[in-house]
Amino acid sequence: MRYGARVLFEDVTCSFLDGRRYAITGPNGAGKSTLMKILEGDIEPTKGSITRPKKLGILRQDQFAFDQFRVIDTVIMGNAVLWKALEERDALYAKPHESLTDKDGMRLGELEGIVGEEGGYTAEADAAILLDGLGVESALHERKMSELQGGQKVRVLLAQALFGSPPALLLDEPTNNLDLDSVHWLQDYLLEYPGVLIVISHDRHFLNSVSSYTADIDYQTVIMYPGGYDDMVMAKTQIRASIEADNAQREKKIEQLNAFIARFSAGTRSRQVTSRRKEVERIQTSDLARSNIARPYIRFDVNRPSGRHPLETKGLKKSYDDLKVILPFTTSVARGEKIALMGRNGAGKTTLLKSLLRNAPGYIDAAEHKFLIDGGTCTWGHEVSVGYFAQDHAESITKGTTTLEWLYQFNPAATQAELRGLLGQMLFSGEDALKPTQALSGGEQARLIFCKLMLQKPNVLVLDEPTNHLDLESINALNIALQKYEGTVLLVTHDHDVIDEVATRIWHFEGGHIDDFKGPYEEFMVYAQQKAAEKQKVAAGRGKK
Repeated sequence: MRYGARVLFEDVTCSFLDGRRYAITGPNGAGKSTLMKILEGDIEPTKGSITRPKKLGILRQDQFAFDQFRVIDTVIMGNAVLWKALEERDALYAKPHESLTDKDGMRLGELEGIVGEEGGYTAEADAAILLDGLGVESALHERKMSELQGGQKVRVLLAQALFGSPPALLLDEPTNNLDLDSVHWLQDYLLEYPGVLIVISHDRHFLNSVSSYTADIDYQTVIMYPGGYDDMVMAKTQIRASIEADNAQREKKIEQLNAFIARFSAGTRSRQVTSRRKEVERIQTSDLARSNIARPYIRFDVNRPSGRHPLETKGLKKSYDDLKVILPFTTSVARGEKIALMGRNGAGKTTLLKSLLRNAPGYIDAAEHKFLIDGGTCTWGHEVSVGYFAQDHAESITKGTTTLEWLYQFNPAATQAELRGLLGQMLFSGEDALKPTQALSGGEQARLIFCKLMLQKPNVLVLDEPTNHLDLESINALNIALQKYEGTVLLVTHDHDVIDEVATRIWHFEGGHIDDFKGPYEEFMVYAQQKAAEKQKVAAGRGKK
């Protein structure tokens, strides 16, 4: 596949077999979504052909295409054959009884047969099960899609792709806008899926859990590896290391042969020289194709440490009209703790961060100080300086300037070389340092915010969904940087591995209450399962009474 002179991949021959689960991997811009669209039939390849089943489950990215339909109907549309039959059947039943012909009656019989074969009589119940599993409340099932928020629409479209048990599922970024509970539900669902699954995701844990094969786009082709993402990375590294070691041996041999040729080319051993020249041609090193993987380097330093207790709250609460989002919350945070805020979307994680930032010292925009709370106090400790990565961070990047100029304002004492070096670490090399800020992609905007935080060197990082828009290489770099960071972290993310490997403490949100668990994610999961089991036991006891 080509775009102009640029080759994404060529001469690709591969099969996606029934019962296997494939991840498509590669950095942003490698052509993952392009390959997915070719498989879906949305675009044609530059050359070659594709064979695909008649029925595909596809995650649609257009959130507005179904605005006029009910949520439950949008899901059922995932089975196009069933939906078409239902529409035609309803149109015939809508006719006045006396105007129905014998032909209409025969057609109704055919349509009822199709509806039965396609599971139409349980369609609404089946659709509701999918929606419930993905966290779309039953109260929303009868609403129009236009009434839903963006994250809710994505869940409905995901349910649409899963509906009707298609023989092949093609999912482009299915975990976007899903909270961790929904990601785990989807993960379990896909592990039981009997057909062929092809998925793109920037969630490493999700890919390692779900995929049994990895189709990696690199070196201008698609290479198939057995296993999940980590298996692919290991195999890819070993293959490249083997080629490089072999090349090193060949180069050493070539040097020895060339030394012999140079020494005896003018002498009486011309036959041996000719033989050595032929051998040099025969053992030329293998060309190593250039990889398209680019790894950013993130390192968060601290200018000066904060006091022992950088943050304390007492009775902090927040409501929106009658909805109590945060019930009175009292806590104390110790220096160096890394706290993950977890819970369903809309549970109040971002609201809490904004409630804390309203009087935070350090590098906080004036707009954040205007946020109102209902009561309680938030006290920041001695020498605290806070750096903030907002969920809607695009609005914090001034338009009409360049990346270099925008970054310069946060440390006018920094030299051009220092700023360019920092931008280079985050893959803004050469002319990219002068790229207009309004032309930045979502991933580039996130990397530029990280540049700002590295320049500011705060001792408290407040990060709200920092992994959105990042590719796997950037997420891994962020994960490592947060583990090594010596300051305090408040983190909202739905990336399982980042929470598991970074967090030392969990704040779990549910129904306005924040469960403050002092321990890592793995221990929290054991605690949460025990708590859920106790609730079920109590509920069962009440039922017997």
